[in-house]
Amino acid sequence: MATLPPSPFDRARRNRRTFIAMIGVGLAMLGLGFASVPLYRIFCQQTGFNGTTQRADAGVDVQQATGHTLSIRFDSNVQPGMPWQFHPERPTQTVTVGAKSMAIFVARNMSDRPVTGTASFNVTPTQAGAYFTKIECFCFTQQTLQPGQEVRMPVLYYVDPKILADPDNKDTQEITLSYTFYPVEQGQKAG
Repeated sequence: MATLPPSPFDRARRNRRTFIAMIGVGLAMLGLGFASVPLYRIFCQQTGFNGTTQRADAGVDVQQATGHTLSIRFDSNVQPGMPWQFHPERPTQTVTVGAKSMAIFVARNMSDRPVTGTASFNVTPTQAGAYFTKIECFCFTQQTLQPGQEVRMPVLYYVDPKILADPDNKDTQEITLSYTFYPVEQGQKAG
């Protein structure tokens, strides 16, 4: 018995199904692309992945690890072309693990016009990010500085005592908290 070649109607129906399936795959990929940024941010905040710090409320009660100190180094940068000076008041602090501490960063608009910026951050070594906890921070908040204006911006933080039991951090003597300020165009939302 001979098989008949597919009819033009069958071929058109298969092509239509393939086209609809490809549109579905494309829309799914587009949706995943939009969802990936917030999902990645949530993942990083929960795990400390890639140097992302943890967050806590001001009323958090943390047990200090008396006799265990770490050096915290502060790094500050501005995107090239942004007319700000930005630096920590003190480039390093020695802190007791578990003790709440505060660092102050200073930003100054060196231009003759208002400039709005927002800061992103990271922690190195990256495995320490899961234990570096910020209580208050200026990061991801738009800051508008008028011409010549200087502001002091606090960061309240602590290093979770659980870092002492983590074998990946057994040699950690210093943690670096680094901020980079980027300009924000008018009408654009930060982070």
